[in-house]
Amino acid sequence: MSGKNPHLDARSRQLLRALITRYLEEGEPVGSRTLSRASGLDVSPATIRNIMSDLEELGLIASPHTSAGRVPTVQGLRLFVDSLLEIRPLPRGAVAQMERGLPRESSTRDLLGNASSLLSAMTHFVGVVTVPGGTETPLKQIEFVALDAGRVLAILVFADGQVQNRVLSLRQKLDARALEQASNFLNEHYAGLRLDEIRLRVLAELRAAGSELNRRLEAAVEVAAQTFAPKPEADMLVSGQTNLMGDDASQMDRLRELFEAFQRKSDLLALLESCARAPGVRLFIGEEAGFAPLEGFSLISAPYHAGDRVLGALGVIGPTRMAYDRVIPVVQATARMLSDALNPGT
Repeated sequence: MSGKNPHLDARSRQLLRALITRYLEEGEPVGSRTLSRASGLDVSPATIRNIMSDLEELGLIASPHTSAGRVPTVQGLRLFVDSLLEIRPLPRGAVAQMERGLPRESSTRDLLGNASSLLSAMTHFVGVVTVPGGTETPLKQIEFVALDAGRVLAILVFADGQVQNRVLSLRQKLDARALEQASNFLNEHYAGLRLDEIRLRVLAELRAAGSELNRRLEAAVEVAAQTFAPKPEADMLVSGQTNLMGDDASQMDRLRELFEAFQRKSDLLALLESCARAPGVRLFIGEEAGFAPLEGFSLISAPYHAGDRVLGALGVIGPTRMAYDRVIPVVQATARMLSDALNPGT
């Protein structure tokens, strides 16, 4: 979560921490008189005004036109989260509540849905969880069903109970016997492997002249090649969008843009998948995400695992004015609990 922050002396840091803490709690610009009481500093009001002026020059706080008080900027919030925020462990009661929300006996899809709902319920913001595209879970069985005009439905059943349907468009129509021969061969040789492993083996087999796959499947080789071609199958589960709808009419245009992004999913998925590739918690405040619909909002995310393999990322989207000290531990704990639930041996 770290970034480049300006050097501040102890007094400036204490004042900035007090200002941001007050702003996050109340949502109102903070004046120098309020700050002199809240900061605990034994200095004159003039000194506090001078320090605030310095913080404003550094771009850490700003003065809204309608108020004499100051509010933190994105840069100020970033410094606060990186070096001034105290993260405390979650209370035992909250941990127990979260564990009840992620029962281990659930299917993978149910666990991911529960994690999304749990993040939303615990923070009162939006919970998001990416759903792996099936490549991470071993294949249990595959069947083919002839449709029409050279199209075939491939039904992939995974070890965790997930089912994917893929419609293949073939250059020539295959009869039921050829499709049965293809499914029998693939089930015999590839069941128990992940899709990415199967893809590599199928491609190697297809390139090898006289290989068993070429010899046994003949015209159905194309079925195998298309079935295991890479596909953008990843999805995203979203819970609690309405939690972002408040009384601030000025936010409605931004909210509308964010809700449209939830519908499209692709851009948010790309951002979350980049988060999944980085260890630990990642935090984007406002425009830091480089994603216009998130301006005015913050995303806190963490990866979740099955064994040593990263499966995806989960997170919380809320206003930039949120209780980061409360939300960050919830995201950390949910990622850890979901990973544990996906690893039966732990």
